[in-house]
Amino acid sequence: MTTLNNLGHFKNIHMIGIGGTSMSGIAEILNFWNFKVTGSDASDSENIEKLLDHNIPVTIGHDLEMVEKADIVIYTAAIAINDPELVRARELNIPTIERADFLGEITKAFSDTICVSGTHGKTTTTSMISTCFIEGKMDPTVQVGAILKQLNGNYRIGNSEFFILEACEYVESFLKFAPKTEIILNIDNDHLDYFKDLNHIISAFEKYVKLLPKNGLLVINGDDKNCLNLSRLTSARSVTFGIENQKSNFVARNINFDSNGFPSFDIYYNDTFYKTVKLSVPGRHNVMNSLACTAVCHMYGLSKDTIKNGLLCFTGANRRFEFIGKFNNNISVFDDYAHHPTEINATSSAMKGKKYNQSWVIFQPHTYSRTKNLLPEFVKSLKGFDNIIITDIYAAREKNTFNVSSQDLVNALNESGKTALYISDFDDIVKYVRTHACNNDIVLTMGAGTVTNISKMIIDK
Repeated sequence: MTTLNNLGHFKNIHMIGIGGTSMSGIAEILNFWNFKVTGSDASDSENIEKLLDHNIPVTIGHDLEMVEKADIVIYTAAIAINDPELVRARELNIPTIERADFLGEITKAFSDTICVSGTHGKTTTTSMISTCFIEGKMDPTVQVGAILKQLNGNYRIGNSEFFILEACEYVESFLKFAPKTEIILNIDNDHLDYFKDLNHIISAFEKYVKLLPKNGLLVINGDDKNCLNLSRLTSARSVTFGIENQKSNFVARNINFDSNGFPSFDIYYNDTFYKTVKLSVPGRHNVMNSLACTAVCHMYGLSKDTIKNGLLCFTGANRRFEFIGKFNNNISVFDDYAHHPTEINATSSAMKGKKYNQSWVIFQPHTYSRTKNLLPEFVKSLKGFDNIIITDIYAAREKNTFNVSSQDLVNALNESGKTALYISDFDDIVKYVRTHACNNDIVLTMGAGTVTNISKMIIDK
């Protein structure tokens, strides 16, 4: 069972930014462990409503009184250094700790923490593994970066030593964790507001792999040249998965897609037939995610049928090519979190497995640094859609010191010979799409920011 170690002497825990996906999950785990949890956030949300339903007090705005009663204050990286609650805690010498550091302490409370990392696919693969573990009655604790239908939320509290969670490389926060198993899905150029270049990213993953204990497990993408050398850095057991690299331990062969773009394929383990599986999510990239899941679950002793059933009943995490609804009877609207060219390519490829007339993408670039640094790659990836609408860049944590705008992306697309439109106002986007989309078209809202609201606006109009 879990041992609280360094957490045990804190009774009252206050969380600034408690409504965030990770923070709300942490709050629920702490509440289950009988800590007294309070929190604050800038705005109301579905996550906050759930916290309130579970008797966790949350203030919208600031509550210095709650801070003054706390034994420790947890805050997210997005919280400003002059935040009134953070300032008050430090005035009173109340310990403060950033979310990733605290989550690292939670991983130490479990003897078997399974960390899913990589530039793309973390949420889906974490969800797949969690679904299979639940199917196999392994009773894991889970923290995932999206709402998962099987969990009815973004977390699950189990009664075992298994803790399955996403381990993000941004600002090297995954180095705070204590993994028994690491899954590395891929290593790509991203988060260039922090990392200097790809070599800097690879070096972070090298440090991450060295965290594994001797009796640990490393599961890596055999098709990704940036991953293949990592096994040399640990004495833990390593397993590979792939499609192109037939020398991988787990390989997918005979891949076929149905009319929804859902794949079925044969899995081979060490070149011997293992199992035929079918997925309920589209795209070749999800074949790779499911291979990573299969490798982990096999190594943890789950049966082939448990893995097959778990993968089949996984219907996707929210905002991962999620079907939102239809308008005008037969125009389908989907929503996707993709905000990096590699992810856009994967979603575009998955979409092409479906039957439709023309495709529409409404893309909201995410962060100025990513838009500036990867502009040519964004142009190339977006050209896979028939109709392209770009809205304003979602700033997230940044200020526009990069001298870049959405119009730059539109101009580059138009110069490449692909027509794209810049529309800032969401209502204007909805009006344009509803006026111009035709029978059997697919409309896709895409990005990690507020663009998700447009998909619902299109349906509800």
